Amino acid sequence: MDIICMGEILLDMFPAELGRKLADVTAFRPKPGGAPANAAVAAARLGKSSAFVGKVGDDAFGHYLAQVLKEQGVDTRGVRFDRNARTTLAFIAKPDENTSEYVFYRNPGADLMLRPDELETALFEQVRAFHFGSLSLTGDPIRSATYQAVRLAHTAGALVSFDVNYRPNLWDSPDEALKHIRAMLPNADLLKVNEVELELLTGSLELEPACRSICALGPEVVVVTLGSQGSYFYTAEGHAMAPAFKVQAVDATGCGDAFIAGLLSRLVEGDHWREHLSPLHLQEILRYANAVGAITATQVGVIPALPTANQVAAFLETFPGQTTSR
Repeated sequence: MDIICMGEILLDMFPAELGRKLADVTAFRPKPGGAPANAAVAAARLGKSSAFVGKVGDDAFGHYLAQVLKEQGVDTRGVRFDRNARTTLAFIAKPDENTSEYVFYRNPGADLMLRPDELETALFEQVRAFHFGSLSLTGDPIRSATYQAVRLAHTAGALVSFDVNYRPNLWDSPDEALKHIRAMLPNADLLKVNEVELELLTGSLELEPACRSICALGPEVVVVTLGSQGSYFYTAEGHAMAPAFKVQAVDATGCGDAFIAGLLSRLVEGDHWREHLSPLHLQEILRYANAVGAITATQVGVIPALPTANQVAAFLETFPGQTTSR
């Protein structure tokens, strides 16, 4: 198995109109979503074997979401159904193409109820990368299941990838979020953050010193997504920017999930992920991941917009520009 993604799968309720705040939207359209689920589908689209581990309600929405994963080529042996909790919903508004507002109906949602003993341990025996986000740390039993999954991934020698994906309204307080996110950092090989999350974790927006301070806590690689500026990586060997691609953005929802799938899909190639950590190689990998995210932004919705490996290759041929070293 190339990539296992664990955490939330839910129904994203997309707004019928763009350019309105959440309270002003007149109707919503349901679409499959959840950051780890999106990443699993994106990885499959890019030609990698991927699996999703998580829990949904034993309801019409939950069975629909599991079927979507199967249809997209994602291994669903790790999906569990809960008779006592509903499938989580997320209502979304798009005040503009680069801004999203969320309200989660998750009190608790089924995604929170996955127990350590429900993990499909056979999936982890030969996995190359394991990816999860901080929404899996917001409560138990999913938090304990996540730690158990991380241990299984490390035992298999896999890359452990952690996306902070901070959603303030799902935590009791910023301090509570910081407590659990920081506790997980020593277990992560790769950490993905945006600028807001970088400042939350370090108190700084200066990329090099902020990322250096995070690496001192455990991760070997820190990747920062910078929206229209592109992305940045930091390792002990070097750091660099990978500029963004200029596209006509329609919907930025899921672009970060597509980005991480592009990043991981390249890191799992070859004999071992650490062979890709030279600065020049990481620059090229981030450029690829930027392209996956950029293509996703050109359509409404996440899964329909996720590109195939051939589409990414064709896109990159039209943008021969180079990345900028530091």
